[in-house]
Amino acid sequence: QVPVVESGGDSVQAGGSLRLSCAAIGDTRSPYCMGWFRQAPGKEREGIAVIYSGDGTTTYADSVKGRFTISQDNGDNSVYLQMNSLKLEDTATYYCAADYGRSFQCGPWLRGRANDDRNWGQGTQVTVSS
Repeated sequence: QVPVVESGGDSVQAGGSLRLSCAAIGDTRSPYCMGWFRQAPGKEREGIAVIYSGDGTTTYADSVKGRFTISQDNGDNSVYLQMNSLKLEDTATYYCAADYGRSFQCGPWLRGRANDDRNWGQGTQVTVSS
């Protein structure tokens, strides 16, 4: 796994926008999958977007497709999640995670990592209100 730290959560009104940031800590040896996950109270953790650092390939969950955009800045090993048209149901704690792998592995990794309860940071809270 690649150590990461996430930031950028805030309270926003429905229909608004927010950008989350995730930075890999330390030197990264090889390309990796870096993804965003979220967990609302009483719900399971959901993998919502992932990007492969090697070539920028992205995958999104249907729940955020067309509204959220994941992007990267390879210069500082950071990934961003631009969230537009926010809905009340987007309220959750958002987490970032990263693992070394290959591009074709990122989609399955996004789903599997969401079910792994180990090694999650504190996350960043996003609250969408009406």
